[in-house]
Amino acid sequence: MDSVKDLENELEKGKRCEICFDKRLEESANKTLELGEKSFTTTLLVSPLKSQEQLKKSGKFFYEKYGIKFIVVDYRSKGGTQEQNIVTKEQKLYRQDYCGCFFALKIQRKQQNKIMDEMFSSISNQVLPASIEERLALYQKRIILEDKNIQYKIIKQKFLNYRQFNLKVNINKTTVIDAYALTYSTLQRKRTQVRIDFLYNDVYYMNREEIQIISLYTFNKLSNKNYHSVKELIFNSPTFEDEILVRNKIKQNAYSLTPIIILDEIIEKKLTIFLDAKTYEDTRETIMLI
Repeated sequence: MDSVKDLENELEKGKRCEICFDKRLEESANKTLELGEKSFTTTLLVSPLKSQEQLKKSGKFFYEKYGIKFIVVDYRSKGGTQEQNIVTKEQKLYRQDYCGCFFALKIQRKQQNKIMDEMFSSISNQVLPASIEERLALYQKRIILEDKNIQYKIIKQKFLNYRQFNLKVNINKTTVIDAYALTYSTLQRKRTQVRIDFLYNDVYYMNREEIQIISLYTFNKLSNKNYHSVKELIFNSPTFEDEILVRNKIKQNAYSLTPIIILDEIIEKKLTIFLDAKTYEDTRETIMLI
């Protein structure tokens, strides 16, 4: 079996897909023989992103190798793809927009100027917007509503999404201290050095990049939480929505991109802050009761 090594950047319908088809259909063919069946097929035939000719070629190879028939049905022609979209919407079904391949997803999200939400999870298990965890919770709620015969619709809405990749705060470039950046905190250059400029309403305003710092005590007061340390906050974060509420109390703007950083205690020394985060236009699903 060939490897996809060095084919990571191949576009859809390229050589990497052929290798993947061979591997997947080999497994399916073996299972078909195990079950004593005489034919098999694949749902990849319905995808407009996949080459039916590549799939037919792979299926023909296993027919010649094992003598089991590969069934090919063109569900895409004569308006088939459009009908799939209609049925999916009518039946409120989740329809994944990629085949499951990590490399294809990476290329697709790069073209969309998005990150791979599907591969991103918070270390605190915080449920992030448009994440797999949020989607699973939505479809679990859907099952409950259907069991209770409650009418609903699944609708899509555009919103400003956010993912934070890394945060590090150093004292005088050397000593690393625990720090937590609130949702929607961004730094244009990712790294900067700051000092306290002034204090207002328990918020410390730094001298660069509009950075604001609050103590854990202040965060607890604003959020009605009782965290004992920033480390606890890092590994057991509040909900995304709770963080937005705190941001709104500080900035009177829930979607301000001002970096707001929480420390155990305020440090009146030069701080080096490295913050790698991204905001981007995205779409998420929500349930509307009707």
